[in-house]
Amino acid sequence: MDMSHSHHHVEDTTMPSSISDDHGGHLTTTGNGHGDHMMMMQMTFYFGYKNVELLFAGLVINTPGEMAGACIGVFLLAVLYEGLKIGREVLLRRNQVNVRYNSMPVPGSDGTVLMETHKTVGQRMLSMAHFLQTLLHIIQVVVSYFLMLVFMTYNGYLCIAVAAGAGLGYFLFSWKKAVVVDITEHCH
Repeated sequence: MDMSHSHHHVEDTTMPSSISDDHGGHLTTTGNGHGDHMMMMQMTFYFGYKNVELLFAGLVINTPGEMAGACIGVFLLAVLYEGLKIGREVLLRRNQVNVRYNSMPVPGSDGTVLMETHKTVGQRMLSMAHFLQTLLHIIQVVVSYFLMLVFMTYNGYLCIAVAAGAGLGYFLFSWKKAVVVDITEHCH
């Protein structure tokens, strides 16, 4: 029986191996552990279009055209997010029930008594409007997390697309936001 001290190399392929690069990023190998697929996870903002992984493993940007398309898509997603926020507010106002007004006397600055009125509104839990609000809320949360993950790619082009889309969406939809001014309000 040979009792030689031979060493066998066993490689664990269950976890991806990783090494650091000299640009602040992190190189990660995936696949069989032999480095057949290298993706760089950026840790600082950068402007580039090669090997940019966007939200899903199979969605990798490698050309300027793909980056332009991704920026347009992200831009529209950010506009949609702002529209969803304002749309939900409009829908909520439209479906309000149980409106109550509470009035109370408040002393005025010149010794007179003013009546301050507060409006209280409610909504039914088991209503189609509330189910729709719930569905729109879920969509809004998912879209917001997608936008956050896009921003976390640290790709300058995609970050600008998120910010510009949010800005345009706010500009297009926020003017519909109801601003209630109470003329009897004294405290700011």
